[in-house]
Amino acid sequence: MKVRKAVIPVAGKGTRFLPASKAIPKEMLTIVDRPTIQYIVEEVVASGIEEIVFVTSQGKSAIENHFDYDFELDTLLRQKHKDELCEEVCHISNLIDIVAVRQKKPLGLGHAIWTTRNVVGDEPFLVLLGDDLVLSDTPCCQQMLDLYNELQGPIVAIQKVPMDETNQYGIVEGSEVRERVFRVNDMVEKPARGTTTSNLAIIGRYLLMPEIFGMLEKTAPGHGGEIQLTDALLSLSRQQPMYAYEFTGKRFDAGDKLGYLKAIVAFALRHPVLSKDFKKHIKEVSAGL
Repeated sequence: MKVRKAVIPVAGKGTRFLPASKAIPKEMLTIVDRPTIQYIVEEVVASGIEEIVFVTSQGKSAIENHFDYDFELDTLLRQKHKDELCEEVCHISNLIDIVAVRQKKPLGLGHAIWTTRNVVGDEPFLVLLGDDLVLSDTPCCQQMLDLYNELQGPIVAIQKVPMDETNQYGIVEGSEVRERVFRVNDMVEKPARGTTTSNLAIIGRYLLMPEIFGMLEKTAPGHGGEIQLTDALLSLSRQQPMYAYEFTGKRFDAGDKLGYLKAIVAFALRHPVLSKDFKKHIKEVSAGL
């Protein structure tokens, strides 16, 4: 079955970015010349997905507004003959069909995904975390879709991390099927140091089957009273084959201050207009350190 929909949970409070995220959703913080969430949406669009489901919460209306049509702004830009800027703004509102679902209580990522069950329906779907950016020649989602077309099963995107950082991630323990593809045998959410021999860390890209909703409904709350997606995925992996895919590209945790700064530099160095001058600036700054 074709994957047509993508779920993007954006309901979190963004506490790692306080005080910047007190009044502005962390997903709306800018990377060079556009908000973080726009890069996520553009990856989805570039991968051929037809509809996005945002999981939102109170105070996140700016995200929906960003992708909506603004008649007053459109009219103003046209009156001032700022045609290029007008086209860019209109392009944002025409990117893709968007639906919003409200997560009324902060009960974790698993619960956020479960709230989309009536919109997603009985079909496979992608999940992208709103602060995980992947810089790659082929969109990370497209890489996963290509693999899904072959394997017809759920997939989690992974990257290899240093062993002393495995306690910061959900970790996959699995057997290698071929280069970059692993059959999932076990999954552990933020394992204590020394309790796993695997360094295959789950990042914010998933391709899930609709059966995950039933698993999430039966998953007991874990740490902090939250429903962990990893727990439901592990249960599902015991009923059907699940795969982990080491994608090609560079991932940035834009929900972390250092990761956010690294993302700005990386995307600026590839910007079609700013890259040349920015490279020059980086060299000047580096020489002065």
